[in-house]
Amino acid sequence: QVQLVESGGGLVQPGGSLRLSCAVSGSISNIVIMGWYRQAPGKQRELVTTITSGGRTNYADSVKGRFTISRDNAKKTVYLQMNSLKPEDTAVYYCNVQAVMIPFEYDYWGQGTQVTVSS
Repeated sequence: QVQLVESGGGLVQPGGSLRLSCAVSGSISNIVIMGWYRQAPGKQRELVTTITSGGRTNYADSVKGRFTISRDNAKKTVYLQMNSLKPEDTAVYYCNVQAVMIPFEYDYWGQGTQVTVSS
């Protein structure tokens, strides 16, 4: 059974920083893409950022220059460093992992961690 355990969410003032972590455990190999999505109240879940096994990154325009994704392949962990946080960054943040174990592709989600940006 594969589990994604997120940590690092919380309440922060505008302009502050938070670092999210997502550790993957269980029988999983060949993780191709790791990423973060978020869902604000009353809105659809949206992509924040992804990183491939080779280190290629992709960011939503709204977070470019403020958020940085990184991963530790040996630890099967992905991180999200969030700087210069804004109230509009308030959402539940979900970790996502996509793996290929031939002949199947797998898509896993974490349980979500709340990030609240407020003064």
